[in-house]
Amino acid sequence: MSEPLPRQCTSESLFGGRLNCRQHLHGYRFSQDPVLLAHFFKPSPEEHILDLGTGCGIIALILAYRWAEVSIAALEVQPALAGLARGNLEQNGFSGRVRVVEGDLKQVGSLLPAASFDRVVCNPPYRQAGAARPNPDPEQAIARHEIMAGLEDVVKAVDWLLVEGGRADFIYPAERAAELQATLKASGCAPVRLQEIYSYPEGSCRLILLEAVKGGQPGLEILPPFYVQTGPEGGYTREMAGFYEP
Repeated sequence: MSEPLPRQCTSESLFGGRLNCRQHLHGYRFSQDPVLLAHFFKPSPEEHILDLGTGCGIIALILAYRWAEVSIAALEVQPALAGLARGNLEQNGFSGRVRVVEGDLKQVGSLLPAASFDRVVCNPPYRQAGAARPNPDPEQAIARHEIMAGLEDVVKAVDWLLVEGGRADFIYPAERAAELQATLKASGCAPVRLQEIYSYPEGSCRLILLEAVKGGQPGLEILPPFYVQTGPEGGYTREMAGFYEP
C-alpha cells in the first residue's frame, strides 16, 4: 500500500513574522479562536501545560513564544495534524520545549500520567454530532464536530490530566456555555473566570472564554466583554490586533 501524498500547505505569520504556522490548504485551518484562548491567561513560571487537541499546534506555538519558562505538551488524535504540529514546532525552534503526543483523548490514561499538568487548554469541537451537517473534509469535520469525542469525554480527560488545584481554560460557543459549566461542575472543576466574546460592539455574544479550577471553590468572576472588531465592516480592535503583534 502506497503512502498518502503530502497535503498542500500555506503559512501564516504572527508577532510580526517572528512566529510562522503552516496549515493545510484544504483541511483544518485555525481561526481567531485559538489566538483568543492563548492570550486568556498568564501561566505561572515553570507550569506544565497541555494543549488538548492541538491541531496544527497554533496554541502550543503561541504559548511557547510568549512564555519561555513553561513546559508544554500537545495532544492530537489526527496523525496528519500531529505531524504538522511537530513540523511547526521544529520550524520555529520549539521542538525541544514542546512535546507532541499522538492519540485519542478518550484513551488519555494510556497516553499521559494522571495529575501530570498544572493547566490544560482546550479549543474543543463546537458542534454536537448530528446537530449539523459536518464538513465534507474529514480533517475539518473531526476538528469542528463531536465525531471522535464529545464534551463529557473532553472534561473527563481534563480531570485525569490536572493536578488538584490545576486550571483548565476553554473557548466555547456562547450557546453551550451552560452545558460546559455544568459538565465541569459535575467533574469537580469549579468555573472561576468567564469572558464573553463579541464580534463587535452592539453585536451578539458568540463565544466565551472560561477558566475552571479542579477542586476549586464556587465563585465566578465575570470579566469585561471582549470585542474582536470595531464594527460590522471594521478591522480588529486595538486589543485584538495586539494579539498578533510582537
